[in-house]
Amino acid sequence: GGGGGAAMADGEGLVSVDYEVFGKVQGVFFRKYTQGEAKRLGLVGWVQNTSHGTVQGQIQGPAARVQELQEWLRKIGSPQSRISRAEFSNEKKIKALEHKEFQILK
Repeated sequence: GGGGGAAMADGEGLVSVDYEVFGKVQGVFFRKYTQGEAKRLGLVGWVQNTSHGTVQGQIQGPAARVQELQEWLRKIGSPQSRISRAEFSNEKKIKALEHKEFQILK
């Protein structure tokens, strides 16, 4: 942490980034844990399984928090998952969040 004040994070802008996680990430509660971690960090977006065995989605929120979730997706994931790699794309600054919450999509 560090720093006080409940000002809306103007200093660090909001960002949006797409992600795809490769490895053993389906059938190991990966989406549920990703949603939990995103909510803990106060992020919005979505997560879903793909037909080719990966997990993909989008993250939006304050840049520093988004970075934390990116590190989590790279290295930690759910307890039973085995992440081989995570790819991030379409990273951009946004003026406002485009999602209300972090959802698991079917």
